[in-house]
Amino acid sequence: MPRPGRSGAHEDPAAALAAAADLLAVLHARGQDGVAPAVSPSQLRALLAVEGAEGVNLRALGEVLGSRPPSVTRLCDRLEAMGLLTRSPHPLRRREVEVRLTPRGRALLDERRAIRLRELSAVLGRMAPEAVDALVAGLTAFREAAAAPEPGGGFRSGRGRTESLSP
Repeated sequence: MPRPGRSGAHEDPAAALAAAADLLAVLHARGQDGVAPAVSPSQLRALLAVEGAEGVNLRALGEVLGSRPPSVTRLCDRLEAMGLLTRSPHPLRRREVEVRLTPRGRALLDERRAIRLRELSAVLGRMAPEAVDALVAGLTAFREAAAAPEPGGGFRSGRGRTESLSP
């Protein structure tokens, strides 16, 4: 259903974004084809989370992933057995365990990104330059809106909740 006040909009913007997200998921999955070792979507999310916060502890990783400690431990067991990450005691807080990517884990993520970039570039190459410019502008605005503080001082989390920045 078009939104009132939007000239030329034949589709609800949220529905259009959802349809584009589905297509992006297909392109994202292509980034996994032929890359060894094969990892599950939850394992990939964990590797990306660790990459974004090198040295993260298991509790914090569980919060990012929305998983409970036993599940995070089993997930890390599998990733460590595949040689994609390491766990080690925190240098100052001995009861904490730090999680870090191995060079093999980093190479796997880099290879997947290169494949996805080729897939996305191919699609963008079939678009008119002005459409690509509009897409980039729209995605930039979307990213900024998604990262904007919510009323009350929190930020919107990936799970639809508002997360507070205070401890």
